[in-house]
Amino acid sequence: MDPAKTSLGKMLLEEITPVVMVLRTPLVEESCLKNNLSFIEMLSPFCDFNNIDVPVRTSSDQPYRLQKFKLRLFYESDIKQPDIVVAKERLKQVITEAGEKDRSDLSTDPLDISNVLASSKSEISPSWFEIFNKELVRAVSFSEHEAFDHPVACVSVVSSKDEQPINKFVDLFNTNKLPSLLNDGAMDPKILKHYVLVHDNKDGPSEKATKILTEMKNTFGFNGCHLLCINSSQDEQIEHQDNPWVPYKFDSSPSQDLGCYLNIDDLNEIKDLIQELSSKHIIPYMEQKVRVLNQQISATRKGFKNQIKNLWWRKGKEDTPDSSNGPMYTYSSVESQIRVLGDYAFMLGDYELALSNYRLISTDYKIDKAWKRYAGVQEMMGLTYFMLDQSRKEADNCMENAFNTYLKLGSSGRQNATRCGLWWIEMLKMKDQFKEAATVYFRICSEELLHSAVMLEQASYCYLLSQPPMLHKYGFHLVLSGDRYKKCDQIKHAIRTYRNAVSVYKGTPWSYIKDHVHFHIGQCYGFLGMYGVAFTHMLEVLACSHQSKATQELFLREFLQIVQKAGKTFEVLRLQLPVINISSLKVNFEDHRTYAMPGSTSVKESVWHSLEEDMIPSLPTVRTNWLELQSKLLPKYKESNICVAGEAIKIAIEFKNPLEIPISISSVSLICELSATSDETNSDASCSTAGIWNNEEHENLRYLEIISDTSSFSLSEVNISLGGGEANLVQLTVTPKVEGILKIVGVRWKLSGSVVGFYSFGSNYVKKKIAKGRRKAKQSPGNYLKFIVIQSLPKLEGFIHALPEKAYAGHLQNLVLELRNRSEVSVKNLKMKTSHPRFLNIGKQEDLDLEFPACLEKKTNVSPPANPKIASHGVFLFPEDLSVQGENPLLWPLWFRAAVPGNISLQVVIYYEVGDLSSAMRYRILRMHYNLQVLPSLDVSFKISPYPSRLQEFLVHMDVVNKTNSESIQVNQLSTIGSHWEISLLQPIDTIFPSQSLIAGQAFSCFFVLKSCRKSLSTEESTSSLFPHIGSNVSLVPDGSKGAPFDTSKSPLAGFHDYERLQHGISNQVGNIRMTIKCVDFILISRPLKSNSQPGVADAHHVFSHHACHCSTASTSPISWVVDGPRTRHHNFSSSFCEINFRMTIYNSSNALASIILKTLDSTSISDQLSDEASGNQVGWHDVSLAKDSKIESDALRNHVRKSLLPESVSPFIWSGSSSTGVQIKPLSTTEIPLQICVFSPGTYDLSNYVLNWNLLPVNDHESVGERIQSSGTSLGYPYYLTVLPSD
Repeated sequence: MDPAKTSLGKMLLEEITPVVMVLRTPLVEESCLKNNLSFIEMLSPFCDFNNIDVPVRTSSDQPYRLQKFKLRLFYESDIKQPDIVVAKERLKQVITEAGEKDRSDLSTDPLDISNVLASSKSEISPSWFEIFNKELVRAVSFSEHEAFDHPVACVSVVSSKDEQPINKFVDLFNTNKLPSLLNDGAMDPKILKHYVLVHDNKDGPSEKATKILTEMKNTFGFNGCHLLCINSSQDEQIEHQDNPWVPYKFDSSPSQDLGCYLNIDDLNEIKDLIQELSSKHIIPYMEQKVRVLNQQISATRKGFKNQIKNLWWRKGKEDTPDSSNGPMYTYSSVESQIRVLGDYAFMLGDYELALSNYRLISTDYKIDKAWKRYAGVQEMMGLTYFMLDQSRKEADNCMENAFNTYLKLGSSGRQNATRCGLWWIEMLKMKDQFKEAATVYFRICSEELLHSAVMLEQASYCYLLSQPPMLHKYGFHLVLSGDRYKKCDQIKHAIRTYRNAVSVYKGTPWSYIKDHVHFHIGQCYGFLGMYGVAFTHMLEVLACSHQSKATQELFLREFLQIVQKAGKTFEVLRLQLPVINISSLKVNFEDHRTYAMPGSTSVKESVWHSLEEDMIPSLPTVRTNWLELQSKLLPKYKESNICVAGEAIKIAIEFKNPLEIPISISSVSLICELSATSDETNSDASCSTAGIWNNEEHENLRYLEIISDTSSFSLSEVNISLGGGEANLVQLTVTPKVEGILKIVGVRWKLSGSVVGFYSFGSNYVKKKIAKGRRKAKQSPGNYLKFIVIQSLPKLEGFIHALPEKAYAGHLQNLVLELRNRSEVSVKNLKMKTSHPRFLNIGKQEDLDLEFPACLEKKTNVSPPANPKIASHGVFLFPEDLSVQGENPLLWPLWFRAAVPGNISLQVVIYYEVGDLSSAMRYRILRMHYNLQVLPSLDVSFKISPYPSRLQEFLVHMDVVNKTNSESIQVNQLSTIGSHWEISLLQPIDTIFPSQSLIAGQAFSCFFVLKSCRKSLSTEESTSSLFPHIGSNVSLVPDGSKGAPFDTSKSPLAGFHDYERLQHGISNQVGNIRMTIKCVDFILISRPLKSNSQPGVADAHHVFSHHACHCSTASTSPISWVVDGPRTRHHNFSSSFCEINFRMTIYNSSNALASIILKTLDSTSISDQLSDEASGNQVGWHDVSLAKDSKIESDALRNHVRKSLLPESVSPFIWSGSSSTGVQIKPLSTTEIPLQICVFSPGTYDLSNYVLNWNLLPVNDHESVGERIQSSGTSLGYPYYLTVLPSD
């Protein structure tokens, strides 16, 4: 591409062109101002030639034709280096005017970044940047070291009305007002002079002007004089359609008519004047001067000899100190002449000649350390390389060298560095090196904020145009630019840059910079009074939880100030403050299931269902099921929820403050819609305040019709204050008053009393968080917030009085259930069931008048206890004639016992039927839920072992540990359950337990004797069926402290014990008596002491009961026996041997028929008999240590028997009678076998030489012996020592 056609080439052909100094008289300006133009403004549109077509011959003999040419006209007063302050004001004016002329709609959304990337280069960057950059270039005009800004010619302009115009021409050039460049010797004062006489045709004919022109030609020469007639329009002002002066009139307004008196003849004269001046005077003058200077420089500086001479002459100048300009160079110095030659050649388009002279002078300036002049030459070399389009690398090196040299000069070279940087940037852009161009833009940013803002914005567009686009840097530099624009009060420019940055950071995780952009753009819109757009952007920074506390306070304060200045209430869908945790949404409503307290709704529906399934009547037994009725009457809404008119629907949703600062939330309420009929599309709907609906596709608000009548339902309003980071679960209610279709649309609130926020419960956001209602397999999430409102129904309210939240294990207490129905319609057929009957038992109506704990004491008259009416599956049936209605509550006694330690969730359900048969619902259920904390109290354990040498007696070892943290507990009573057991202390209680109470952490052990009182199985079964809980008691307090014993056979102790047995899989049915006859149940009664300061004094109002069930008394052998007889006998052996009688009592503890064979062993047959018996199972008692039965091998058995024999071969005693006796013993029965021995000599004898062989037989063919008990075995005799003494 031709460099001259690029943006940089065009700029160079406009800015590095010959300068013409204009000297004029005041009357000239007066005539021109009639057209609202100065003299230079009037000529400027015609000074730019695109095709002047003038032949030029510079250093070579071959001419070339110059096409593009431009003159720059300046008054003599303007030919000076611009004042810095004035230049800054001019730059600020350019920026301000650009902002005012910006026609983009600031209220619209910015383009998406993808659309920005698809735009062309010209559309991306604002057009006024070019004007601004030109002003920056012009800010360093007329430097003494740059000849292209030195005037090439001087045009003196005098009016025909001036007196003595010839003298005026002379005086204009000879005044002391000429530029300092001429007076200080920086340029040659002998420049081309041209004389123009201006005649205003409005002042009269031009005859006088013609005479003056003739005189001028005689005085100044024929070729250098010209007559210019203007204002030839005599009648009316001329309106130029394409006004050529508009681009050159910076301070013009649309009302000004520029060139209004200049007709076509005047324009042609102006064109001819400039054409002649350029082609016949200035270009030839410059051409001639280039040839002359080239000849002189070639003779003195070019060639090898001249170069060596120049270097020798400059030798030693390297040691001179650095300075910005180096030594003073006058216009006549060789260095200045070379620079003039180079600049003239550049302006005439001979870039080869210009480059050779720039190279020549560059070395001189570098040696002379004239750094500013050196940088200027390097800058022109880079531009010349560019125009030649030869070496781009050399061009970049020269521009970088010049740029760095300017920066090293400090403030004196800063403006030149800016101009150099701008030209360098354009060169980089032409090579698509936008990233490098952005870097240069950043380097030329000065401390001046406004200048820096423009440079940073231009750098951002370079990053955008890079390949690939550097979006992060693009957005970041836009933000930097916007900050500086905002500080300089260039609000519209700040908005433009911030808006562009918004498109970059939209949808990215860069939260901090997004907050920065939205906050500042919101402030900018607020400055312009565009509060609506400002509010929208401020909304984006409300939920800035990642920011510091101070920043959060700033954001919220500015947000509220904008709202206050707007003077209206804003309504926002999905207001980010506070944060609505939609996953926490819970809907609590009551259909046929009602709730006594809020905590009941947190229980899983499956838990309630498991309790209620045994209470709800089956479908065939109910005349009309309300669910069937619902589907028949309202088939369209068979998947909807049901609620009752007059009963509140509760919505629980979490509001969270994401900030560290407190916020105020007021008027929190639901947004609802209630259709008066079953048709959802019916227009007669009542909405709360201004209902809203959420368009899920576009996420925008559309308001429904506002109806002031809200009589069809009532809403609750909540005011909350959320601290920093605090979350609050807000409970909101809507209570429908009429039948219809109710839809909960969303929630609304007011932030800080000024901004109304809405949140719509769309189907995509409502999860399955419904706390009520049966689960429907295909119910859509949106239906969870839609309800069918049916007519009002009676509703039970229930409460259990005095139920403790915390108790010790075993704590026993009487309670009262209160049921109330405030409706005039009665409820009947009440049923009740608890989830933990071990903890809560239903009492009898007469228990209300009992005094606790005196009612637990045993009375003298014993009668079978009457249990409450309990149906199957633990459902309690209230009396059939009982109904609840009106203001009279129903009170019913309950018994509470803390069964086991831990956190217990106790549920109670009460079923009741509606008295009005016309109701849509036939029945309702009241659900009650309580959380209990049960702390450990006494840990009680029992070990039972048979009593040695006693049938049906056992030793009971009880261990008690007080596991409370601080309570002291007194142990009062131990009871056995069942009439077939008697228990007694092995030792007096004062001996084994003198302290009478257990302090925290103390343990206590005690032994009891347990005796079985069974007579026969049939008797036990009948007794147990009539009196299943009647047993024996033993007091564990001293005699002086004993009171009436506690009756464990009556409610509530008996009832709780039954559930304890059920917990262990044991029932009280008669069929289970056989299985549990070998087991014993214990109840330990204790009381806490009143306080540690009163040791030994029990609290009379608190009772603990501890239950131990199914403590087994059985051993591995079902057969036990005892030998009863004398231990000592005196006999006279001189007369005869001694006969002694014994009695063996054998007990069958199994549930099977026992066949037993007793074999007595004599010494003669011991070996053989033992060999036969040893192969069998040998079990039984062997010593008094209560060791477990074990098998005895044949050798051990022989040793056992032989130890009982005398050393002699003749036995000292023998068994008399039959050596083998067989008996059969019924289950759980005893029998006696008589025995006799004959003793032949005095001594002490062990009568253990006998064996019992037993075999268990089923009672009938359908019963089994049992898995845990052996079906047969052999038991050896246990030691029985007899002492026989001789009598005197």
